[in-house]
Order: sequence, then C-alpha cells, then structure tokens
Amino acid sequence: MSENETAATSGEDTRCGFVALIGAPNAGKSTLLNALVGSKVTIVSHKVQTTRALIRGITIHDKSQIIFVDTPGIFAPKRRLDRAMVTTAWTGAHDADLTAVLIDARKGLDEEVEAILDRLKEVGGPKILLLNKIDVVPRENLLGLAKSANEKAKFEATFMISALKSDGVADLKSWLAERMPAGPWLYPEDQMSDAPMRQLAAEITREKLFERLHQELPYHSTVETESWKELRNGEIRIEQTIYVERESQRKIVIGKGGQTLRSIGEAARKDIAEIADTKVHLFLFVKVREGWGDDPERYRAMGLEFPRE
Repeated sequence: MSENETAATSGEDTRCGFVALIGAPNAGKSTLLNALVGSKVTIVSHKVQTTRALIRGITIHDKSQIIFVDTPGIFAPKRRLDRAMVTTAWTGAHDADLTAVLIDARKGLDEEVEAILDRLKEVGGPKILLLNKIDVVPRENLLGLAKSANEKAKFEATFMISALKSDGVADLKSWLAERMPAGPWLYPEDQMSDAPMRQLAAEITREKLFERLHQELPYHSTVETESWKELRNGEIRIEQTIYVERESQRKIVIGKGGQTLRSIGEAARKDIAEIADTKVHLFLFVKVREGWGDDPERYRAMGLEFPRE
C-alpha cells in the first residue's frame, strides 16, 4: 500500500471535495475536465450540448482528491430534454463544494453567460471564474472581460487558461487542491471517473457519431451499451445500439454499404480500447426508436431527471 493510499484510508491530513464546472454550451468544460484528470472521461464535440448528465472526473494533487462534475451546458431550454439537462447542470452547482464558471473568452459576456452570472447568486459556496481559450484572445480584452465578470458576480479568484493546450491548468489544480474540505478520499487512488465503463464506452461512440455526422444527424440520437463481456483472454466484446428517431436517420448513420457505421465503430473502438487497456471487439447496431426524447426510461439511463411538464 502506498503512502497516499494509507493517508487516504485513514483520512489523515487528506482533503476531498466536489468542484462543479458550469458554463454555456461549447465553453470548453469537457476539454478542461479531461485536461485536469489527465485522461478522457467525458466526450468532446464541436456540437453543442454533448454532455447530457453529470460526469465526474477524479484527480489527485498532493493529499487532495478533487472530484470534478462536468455539467451539461446551460442554455435557454426549448425541449423536454433541454429542460432536463439545464436542471441537472444547476443541481450540480448547488451540490458542489466549489463552483467554477467557465467562459469562452472569444465570445465574452454574451446573453447566455449574462444569464448564468445572474442566476449564480442562487448558488451557495465559493465560486471562481475561468476564462478559457486565452491563446486566441488579446490580453487587454481578457483583462476587460475579467473585470466585467467580477463586477457581475462575486468570484474568489480568476484564472486565465487554455483547456485545449493545458495552459494554466496545473496552477488551477494546485489552487483547488488547497481549498478542498479536510476528509478521507471517496474513491480509490487510480480511479479517474465514477461513470461505469459501459457508460463511458457509450459516450465515446456518441462522440464519434457527432464528429462524423454533426451536419446530417439531428441532436436527438443516443447510444446504449447493450452487452459487455470480458473474454477468457482478457479482451472485451461490446455490443452497442445507436438509437435514432426516424428511418431516414438510420440510413444516414449506416451510410452507403455500411461505410459510415464502420468508420464510427473503428474510431470508437480505438478510444475504448485505450481506456479499457485491452483489445476491444465492438459491434454497432442502429435502430429506430420513435419519440425516445419523451420516454422517461431513456432519461433515467442517461442519469437525467425526467421533466413532467
């Protein structure tokens, strides 16, 4: 047993806490979470609102275990699924020990960010401001943006970072580690996420689906891991189903001669194998499930609360 594990088990001098990452869609929350944890624990896509449920990434710095909650992007909800995602995001902020508000420095204080800053008053506990994508914004603009945001909400600290290039991420992690509440670690030292591997595998395939078909395929699509079998030789056999709402969408996902589905499967298989640290045999199926966006069971599967209205 390592020194860290001994300390973590006893709770001696250790710290552990939850940090909620909130922000508008495409602010870079998922990219930042992966950079903080040092591994892929959530999907990253240029298509907005790809994070649907609260995905936790776990990292250790010195004697602190920091549990990051990557919330769905906060936006003006129009559909039932949208409302469920926004409710989930604010719940994550209310339940955390500290809330980190991430702003895309290129967009500045647009309407979505203004709405988040206004509602932030309802969230208790300390808050910090993270200005992301600083590598593409002039310094004078960043200083003005930081000043404006701090005038609208009470932040304990402001960090200027580039999640994509990991600039400023180490300093942010050190600062957070010092401010986590004293207490024993909640997860084993080598665990990087509390999302089950089946769920992470489904998220990875959904990411590849978006990357390949973000223009043709509507937002209403989901991936479920139906079967996960560990073979005698240590390899893993996975069966997943991609659900769409119409037959025309199913044909788009499959592609001519199954070509599109094969390329999605190959890209997903590589990433899943990297996380699972073994050879993966991935089998994808595409099915039509009409109106899945109004099915309470699907929301529960994604870790979302089903909005009744």
